[in-house]
Amino acid sequence: MNPMLENILRTRRDFLTTSANGLGLLALASLLKQDGLLAEEAPIGEAPASPFTRPPHFAPKAKNCIFVFMAGAPSQIDLFDPKPKLNELDGQGLPQEMIDKVRFAFIQKESAVLMGSPRKFKKHGECGMEMSDLLPHLSECVDDIALVRSLHSEAFNHHPGQLMLNCGVPRFGLPSMGSWINYALGTESQNLPGYVVLTAGRGSSGGASNWSSGFLPSSYQGVRFRNQGDPVLNLSSPEGISKEMQRKSLDVLQTLNERRFKKIHDDEITSRIASYELAYRMQSAAPELMELSQETQETLDMYGVGRKDLDGKGDGRGGQTGTYNQFSSNCLLARRLVERGVRFVSLIHASWDHHSGLDDGLAYNCGMADQPIAALLKDLKRRGLLDETLVIWGSEFGRTPLGENRPGRQSNTGRDHHPTAFSVWMAGGGIKGGQVYGETDELGWNVAENPVHINDLHATILHLFGLNHEKLTYRYQGRDFRLTDVAGHVIQPLLA
Repeated sequence: MNPMLENILRTRRDFLTTSANGLGLLALASLLKQDGLLAEEAPIGEAPASPFTRPPHFAPKAKNCIFVFMAGAPSQIDLFDPKPKLNELDGQGLPQEMIDKVRFAFIQKESAVLMGSPRKFKKHGECGMEMSDLLPHLSECVDDIALVRSLHSEAFNHHPGQLMLNCGVPRFGLPSMGSWINYALGTESQNLPGYVVLTAGRGSSGGASNWSSGFLPSSYQGVRFRNQGDPVLNLSSPEGISKEMQRKSLDVLQTLNERRFKKIHDDEITSRIASYELAYRMQSAAPELMELSQETQETLDMYGVGRKDLDGKGDGRGGQTGTYNQFSSNCLLARRLVERGVRFVSLIHASWDHHSGLDDGLAYNCGMADQPIAALLKDLKRRGLLDETLVIWGSEFGRTPLGENRPGRQSNTGRDHHPTAFSVWMAGGGIKGGQVYGETDELGWNVAENPVHINDLHATILHLFGLNHEKLTYRYQGRDFRLTDVAGHVIQPLLA
């Protein structure tokens, strides 16, 4: 409905509310504020008060989140879920009844065969968690990690799968996880967005839909920071425009927007005002954030800032020059962002979509990701931030135990999409580390024990932030929406 028409139609109701109940409500509000039970409202365009703009449903364990999104679907069989039986049956077919009703993106069912993994797995840490030889640095952090080997989803193509992972449903127009958490809790940062996105590589197929605010006010959407120059386009003032001139212009603009808001009561106007004000404050905060030279050389080396890309290799999808340094810098920036009160940071790299060239592609990507992600965990821990910062590593689905056999290929060198059973891991922020939760069958085909749906993962993440996933709702088009849609339950064994 048009906001102006809606405002006219509700005039009578507003009048009755104001005249009959308004004085009583004002008196109640006054008493609640005197007792400290009602928060002060932030003026239009101003950042909400710290530390929380709204209280959680119960005491939270996590305060911030860093979501490491490896877009394209890494092979869990080659990284996190060793399958000796699969290696034993390499080259053999599956019974027809096992694959008759299964949907594949590219595999030709009639000639598909199992494909083992050349990777070597060893037990690490006090917990004895098995990790691939492609992850030597992350293997040092297993006692802080909860590895889930039984994640599953319904989406078997990339864009729907990425929407499912980030937004809870495989459809456009829904808010992302970072938007929901910022909507629920707000942000501690006065000078930076509450939700920041850092990208490296080719870019995910889902693009900005992965950090959209959907039907929530646009002030809750992710803000993508660039890797060079101004972190946000047009952040710097044009030459000749002083700080005073800019402040006066914003004040006039705010006055005009406030007048318009009083007429049509469109919440997007308040989001627009808040965005202008945030951009003004970011002009000093963002450049300081991006100045990595403030870090010690030991820290830069630990993350791998300045590394050259792996020579003679590619990610299997046309690796981008400078990806190693870019991703390392992003991991360090993620730590700097949560230090400054940013609620949710998405670290996105693509692509892990290895339909062919799996061995070289994984070697390239793991060479890029393993060191800085492990450094991020270690750095957060030594600074006392890991206990309140939830780190998540995941992707939209996994990879088949079958080799991909597209027509015209001489041999199977990659794997197809596999949403039926794959892996995700979490650390910090109230997670009980040093454990493996869930199992797949001996081929890695199906979940065999403790299945975890993506909506269960979301329910668990919200719980760590002190949020009941069934109560965190937003009414839109006559329905109360939530991140977990109509499903989801908290996986209690993952909680510390």
